[in-house]
Amino acid sequence: MQERSEGMTAATEAFIAHRNLLFTVAYEMLGSAADAEDVLQETWLRWVGVDLDTVRDQRAYLVRITTRQALTRQRTLRRRKESYVGPWLPEPLLTAPDVAEDVELADSVSMAMMLVLETLQPTERAVFVLREVFDLSYDEIAEAVDKTPAAVRQIAHRARAHVAQRRPRGIVSAAETRDALGAFQRAVETGDLQRLLDILAPDVVLVGDGGGVARAALAPHVGAGAVAEVLGRIGQVVELQHAQVNGYPALIFRRDGQVDTVMAVRVDDGRITGLYAVRNPEKLSFMQRETTLSR
Repeated sequence: MQERSEGMTAATEAFIAHRNLLFTVAYEMLGSAADAEDVLQETWLRWVGVDLDTVRDQRAYLVRITTRQALTRQRTLRRRKESYVGPWLPEPLLTAPDVAEDVELADSVSMAMMLVLETLQPTERAVFVLREVFDLSYDEIAEAVDKTPAAVRQIAHRARAHVAQRRPRGIVSAAETRDALGAFQRAVETGDLQRLLDILAPDVVLVGDGGGVARAALAPHVGAGAVAEVLGRIGQVVELQHAQVNGYPALIFRRDGQVDTVMAVRVDDGRITGLYAVRNPEKLSFMQRETTLSR
């Protein structure tokens, strides 16, 4: 009985020590914080049944369980997205300040990059995340995705090329994002259309996610004029608040004190090229507290 108790304690300590890492892996694979939490529950249930004496590397073993559970969860998510009303955006996270200090981690969970990851097949996404973000060996990844190391190398090469074609043109600093966001906020709050047009790139895209619950356009708005027209009067009805979302500066729109919209931005060459507005209230629960991510 005592040995079992000691084993449970050791399993719990190991899981807690790696929990933030496991959540980050699951979130980057799924784009859904709620589903990532479910994956962690499933990981824990499998982890407590493992004989720890047979585990050489607890971190790698836990990542393997998490990856497999996330791949299984992907099938459920895909069916959900097929019936989703309007554009689907990743679930935003109110992130702790230390996430921004790890530039590569912040870039990997940014809304712009998460949308790029959405264009990968599930196994490609898992391989890319585990290799490029968490620096796992090809052998470790092969065990996690049930492929040979040679196959994983090919998948990794294909995924890197796919991401390189679609990702933002290099990592943008938090300071550059903050400056652009500040100019954007002032323009929205004052209703200054010209100032808004100055900060928006000519081909800017505004994507709104209401999920059929909150009001949002069923197709993206494209072009500075169209986007400015949508946002020009919004400052009169909502309060804009700065926040750290997915590792980068973002804005929270509050209506009557309640979170109404979370807006993340993509910045290229000092101008805003992408605006991602999450309005579906089912996706805003993780904006109530900071989430710690790690790798």
